[in-house]
Amino acid sequence: MPPFTVLHVCMGNICRSPMAERLLVLAVRERLGRLGVDPAGSDALVHSHSAGTGGWHAGEEMNPPAARQVISRGGAVDGFAARRLRSDLIDAADLVLTATADQHEYVVALRPDAAGRTFVLGEFGRLLGALDRAGLPPVEATPDSVYARGVALVEAADAARQGSSALPTDDLDDPWGRGDQCFSRVADEIEETVQPLAAALLP
Repeated sequence: MPPFTVLHVCMGNICRSPMAERLLVLAVRERLGRLGVDPAGSDALVHSHSAGTGGWHAGEEMNPPAARQVISRGGAVDGFAARRLRSDLIDAADLVLTATADQHEYVVALRPDAAGRTFVLGEFGRLLGALDRAGLPPVEATPDSVYARGVALVEAADAARQGSSALPTDDLDDPWGRGDQCFSRVADEIEETVQPLAAALLP
């Protein structure tokens, strides 16, 4: 039940998936602000969180260059702590977005019943852009409406990808240990999916 829950997955949970987590939060808040709705209630509509397949950074803060990207775009990094991916996190997610195809395989191997709601982030962005939304539930800025809309979006994206697979270009490069320019490019690629997702979930 509401809120619509999005789980972002990468390897260490200190770079890519934390940026995706917080940039989706930012996109939802900005969308609500344009609607004249108090963005403070965004977590009641869309819950965005993340985890890593590796787990060796558990408890750590976001990698500093990743944090700089989130903050420079208007997001917040406070309260973040890396954690290892667990089965219960997958079970509770309405949509799982992985940084790479390898991580997609990891999630599906751990929870085969999550295959229909697990996508490589870039893959989901491509599918979302091509969806005919005419048959989707109407959307209002209420938890029940956003949840129903989100579940329908995921089902439609899963139906649209039948017979195809993610492309190599759907993967997010791992920016760990690289410069701010690489982190900026990866953050741009994340926004190319999370901003349209926020727009599809909200009026």
